[in-house]
Amino acid sequence: MSRTSTVTRQTAETNIEIEIELDGSGETEIATGIGFFDHMLTLLGRHALFNLKIKAAGDLEVDQHHTVEDVGICLGQALQQALGDKKGITRYGSISLPMEESLVTSAVDLGGRAYFVSNVKISTEKIGDFDSQLVHEFWKSVTDNGLFNLHLDYRYGDNSHHIAEAIFKGVARALRIAVRIDRNETGIPSTKGTLS
Repeated sequence: MSRTSTVTRQTAETNIEIEIELDGSGETEIATGIGFFDHMLTLLGRHALFNLKIKAAGDLEVDQHHTVEDVGICLGQALQQALGDKKGITRYGSISLPMEESLVTSAVDLGGRAYFVSNVKISTEKIGDFDSQLVHEFWKSVTDNGLFNLHLDYRYGDNSHHIAEAIFKGVARALRIAVRIDRNETGIPSTKGTLS
């Protein structure tokens, strides 16, 4: 069964289209109008091995917040839908990912409940022209709508670009593990019998 999903969202602030294939090869087509964000989303698809298409048009004349947040909402929904009943998934995934001088641990639980914890410290307000606070907003939107736990543990690092990249690559790698079908798992990986 193909684990794919398409999600669209249209508001007065944004117009978002997302397609995701969990069992992909990391092929991406990303166009949000925000260069650094496109770079991070490309890394996400590549390192998760998700085939990912994201097209977003937002009110960038106001700022980047609505676009980034709404892409997060749609990505979370797409991930949740593509997982289906979650039968046979590994469920958990974690990795400590180095990016030059930076190290961030990312841990996920696709258990059906939204929770986001982060102690990440990005020291600059901007990464290029990208508002660095939006890294937090994006992942909170993804977890709230994807209904999973995500914990980001900042270990150390100085360069804001490297820290953000360690987060996106690390979450991608953790998700890659968690969504994987475990051939030894015959049902839902929970004693409750459901992940919702």
